[in-house]
Amino acid sequence: MVIIFSKKAASRNDYMNRIYLCLAHMSGEEQKYIQEAFDTNWVVPLGPNVNAFETDLEAFVGQNKHVVALSAGTAAVHLGLIMLGVGKGDEVICQSFTFAASANPIVYQGATPVFVDSEPDTYNMDPQLLEVAIKDRIAKTGKKPKAIIPVYLYGMPAKMNEIMAVARKYEIPVVEDAAEGFGSKYRGQMCGTFGEYGVLSFNGNKMITTSGGGAIVCPDEEAKKRVMFFATQAREAYPYYQHEEIGYNYRMSNICAGIGRGQMTVADAHIKHHQWVHEQYVKLLADIPEIEVHSSPEAYMESNYWLSTIRVKSDGALTRQSQLVGERKVVEPCKIVMSLQKSLDAQGIETRPLWKPMHLQPVYKDAPSYINGVSESLFRTGLCLPSGPCVGEQELLHIVSEIRKFFDTSHGKK
Repeated sequence: MVIIFSKKAASRNDYMNRIYLCLAHMSGEEQKYIQEAFDTNWVVPLGPNVNAFETDLEAFVGQNKHVVALSAGTAAVHLGLIMLGVGKGDEVICQSFTFAASANPIVYQGATPVFVDSEPDTYNMDPQLLEVAIKDRIAKTGKKPKAIIPVYLYGMPAKMNEIMAVARKYEIPVVEDAAEGFGSKYRGQMCGTFGEYGVLSFNGNKMITTSGGGAIVCPDEEAKKRVMFFATQAREAYPYYQHEEIGYNYRMSNICAGIGRGQMTVADAHIKHHQWVHEQYVKLLADIPEIEVHSSPEAYMESNYWLSTIRVKSDGALTRQSQLVGERKVVEPCKIVMSLQKSLDAQGIETRPLWKPMHLQPVYKDAPSYINGVSESLFRTGLCLPSGPCVGEQELLHIVSEIRKFFDTSHGKK
């Protein structure tokens, strides 16, 4: 398959006439590594593909980091918290504007998530509100949070200088959730390499895929060995099965890692394509006054633009509240966003609202939250657009045409 990422989409089968958010695209090399796994009977959660994939990832992220390939990005968050000693009675600060997988592992450990809202430039954790939350938790509980989990939402780098400055000030370790930020850079450094641990995801819709899987970025070889210990059921070095700590079955299979090795050959091309798609949305939607395409606020924030996102401006500008929201409320996407999503869906175009903040999720209704209104406004007014390798020039023109058509009719008017 010859791929021209600049203008033409990767080939799609007939059943893929629908334009999806981010379909997986195979390089053609994956089958070779998978076949090797079958030919050598390495079809278990270890083997040459796993080792080679980890080596590829270590070279990709740089910073002399070490990487362990795992069954999911969620497993990486969980193991990062385990490595930091998070346990019952602890609190962990987590970005509210994210997918549930960022927060759930906190509860796995018997700890309590403390949600911090976003700032409007990157849509990621607000560093100022982060410090407010830390001070308040210390005042209320007598101890500081055990860890901080910022997220690179839709690939956009967070304000890491400011976040890391707060983390260092209070000596709280950071677990970076870079599940959506594979290949994104902040001041030239790969996202996922700033904190104590970093989290990568290779789910079927991510920048590269292993069908399902993830990885944890570790600070050194010693930490990598300890992570692997927990990821393989915490088996002690005895000639028989001895377990002195609780472990998990979190290692990536050699077959999935073979897919990952093939995907690494097109990782840079995938990133460039997503960035090109975003550039086209910026140009093609520029004359629609109701739409704002979210872009990096600074040149040194190099987003992979895993998903390009838009905000419907006609629903009102972002608001920042000076005081914390004490009463929880029901917040849903605004009518115009839901109407636009429905209209695009009827034309075979998949979209979805931005993440519903964790502080609005029923399962986390009792968790402490430090809210400024930004994530609620983004959830109300935002939409994710198709951005993957199967979105080419023809697809983009169709998507933009349908958006334009929507706002040119009474359906798009307030």
